[in-house]
Amino acid sequence: MLLELLERKMPEAPGCAGWAAPALAAVLARVRESADETGARFPLYADPVTGSWKSTTRGSWTGGFWAGLLWLRALATGDPGDRSAAEDCTRRLAYWAEQDTATRGLIFWYGTALAAGPGQDSAAAALRDEAARACLAAYDPERGLVPWGDAFGGPRLLARADGVPGLVPLLAGPANGGAAAAYGHLTRHLTLCQSEEPPRPAWQAGTGGTWMPHAAPPPGWSRTVPWLLLGAADGLHCLAEDGGLWEAVERLAAPRLAPGVPLVPRAREGHPPSQPVPSAPSDPLDPLNPLNPLDTSAAAIEAVALLKLAALARTTGREVMASRAADRAHRILRHLSEAHLPPRGGLLNGCYDAEHGLAPRHELIWGDYFLASGLATLTGLTDPFTA
Repeated sequence: MLLELLERKMPEAPGCAGWAAPALAAVLARVRESADETGARFPLYADPVTGSWKSTTRGSWTGGFWAGLLWLRALATGDPGDRSAAEDCTRRLAYWAEQDTATRGLIFWYGTALAAGPGQDSAAAALRDEAARACLAAYDPERGLVPWGDAFGGPRLLARADGVPGLVPLLAGPANGGAAAAYGHLTRHLTLCQSEEPPRPAWQAGTGGTWMPHAAPPPGWSRTVPWLLLGAADGLHCLAEDGGLWEAVERLAAPRLAPGVPLVPRAREGHPPSQPVPSAPSDPLDPLNPLNPLDTSAAAIEAVALLKLAALARTTGREVMASRAADRAHRILRHLSEAHLPPRGGLLNGCYDAEHGLAPRHELIWGDYFLASGLATLTGLTDPFTA
């Protein structure tokens, strides 16, 4: 039984006994079930009632999270069959290496992080290096970032919050100037997104080096700050000089970590203010509408980012921040595990795109990944910067 295997392999962290390992076992059991259903396709989002997946042939921008879940399962079980499935899925990400999209960070960092280390899958390591070189070649030194790209349509010269995570450590890997590009990409996004309050997730390049607000994703997007926190945490970890990154991180995190501040801005009917799950506004002009769906995937991303920031803060003497970040991460993961994880194991109440009504209360593959990643850190299966 998977739970028994996990409990034998992993000592749970204080405060996690009795809930973290069972929750992780449930998510990883769901991975096997999802693999049986989708075969060589990539699961994207699942119906909250039936659990049936909407899947894609190439994985879209989320393919790396499916590969990452397969690697997490292989790490937990040690089963050669699970490892083979993870290796095969990672190889199928190769299509995206030369595609013009900043989401290559999401695809190739999270799709290879558990595979490309010493003694692991050499093919995954080679694929990550290939993708990193391609992303570095796409870096625009005048704009100071890797553009969002045109692989999914729309304007190419965008800066988007979801173009930050994964791409920062991916860029920082190559020796030929990658760290400088990673720093430029991260700080450009942090500066733009934090120039408005709340942080605006998307900006479009204008003339003469200017930037203009872009409509999509809309202001108030539930994943804006979680994505930025995650990218900034990886930047603090992989870049030799923080260059003011801590100041930007503290600005982002302060509303979440200050004592006495509610975890969400307004109570929803049936959901107390202390619930650590943000809403996903369907109308940017009415972000506090109680009918807005929740977005558990945003909460899961935030929890992983905060676990990383807690570890970094401890090493730099920021003990108060470390304590508050770790505490909030624990509360988020426990809440998700106890309130939004059904017996079949997929994290429900994620919102793919509230504005267009797409999968507004569904299981999302990246929600599953970040919940599993956070639980793997809490239980000691991985460390915060394994992925």
